[in-house]
Amino acid sequence: MERRSFLSKGLALSLAPPSFETSQKINNTEEVVVEKYQDGQPHKGKVLAVIQPHSDDIPIFAGGTVAKLIKEGYTGYLIRTSNDDHAGKGATVAEVIYNNEKDNDEVAIALGLSKVYDLGYRNHRMDNISIQELRGRLIFLFRMLKVDSIITYDPWGHYEENPDHYITARAVESARWMASGTLDYPEHFDAGLVPHPVIERYYFARGPQLVNRIVDISETIDQKVEANRVNVTQGPGGDNGAQLKERLAKEGKYLPLLGDNNDSANRNYIKHIVLDIDSQRLRGVPSDREVGKPYGLKWAERFHYIGPQESKLEEYIKSNAVNK
Repeated sequence: MERRSFLSKGLALSLAPPSFETSQKINNTEEVVVEKYQDGQPHKGKVLAVIQPHSDDIPIFAGGTVAKLIKEGYTGYLIRTSNDDHAGKGATVAEVIYNNEKDNDEVAIALGLSKVYDLGYRNHRMDNISIQELRGRLIFLFRMLKVDSIITYDPWGHYEENPDHYITARAVESARWMASGTLDYPEHFDAGLVPHPVIERYYFARGPQLVNRIVDISETIDQKVEANRVNVTQGPGGDNGAQLKERLAKEGKYLPLLGDNNDSANRNYIKHIVLDIDSQRLRGVPSDREVGKPYGLKWAERFHYIGPQESKLEEYIKSNAVNK
């Protein structure tokens, strides 16, 4: 009971209005930082790894932030850990796998990502795989691609039901930690790779989590909508808007929000129903519009963010060192 109370208070505080322009204190220890879009590609030369177990995860939870970081100069790669072999539409398992693979490729295009890596583990069975094997593959990719920042599920997220989500998250976090050292997989170095630290982490979750960063996605909300639209096989987006429009028409009803054609119905359904009105039921998280409202933002995503640790050593040396 005490733990639940603590989590509820933490979540409520994370969505409270800021006391000043860019950040506020949580319990006097943690700041909520509002990250806004920056012109001029300030991140040019940096590498982003976007890691999802299934083809719909990043579009649902972090598509706006991914598109924002790419617009700001990152080169991005999409890593999918499962093969989605029984997730969504298709007459046979092979068709489901193929359809999800196509959708996943379209998601990458919609978000501006440069390449897709499909690792191919069985859907909903990743708790039965060797996490060490998955970790090793991720370490290789982090070193090879020289990844600076990652976006994925929070390895410390609470009440996650899907084993693919929490296994992927834990493998990513441990791989991120090990990729920077020289003790693990030294054969990589004979192949020309070098240890490489991942310095930034944007972690999302479906349930209660520490939220210390709100990302303004107002500039990229339409790309997030598109990433969900092309995720036809399993996502809450796809062609569900057109299907709802057709169902209402058979009942002699019309929903103005959906517009007059199937394309507008699909896009408006995603933007205003999946990401806003019915977000809690369809995605398990608050509306992107409501997340942004306390901060004066039209649309926003929330994260447990972990950035580079600043060293106090040089500052201390400057203030305290003396000449012999």
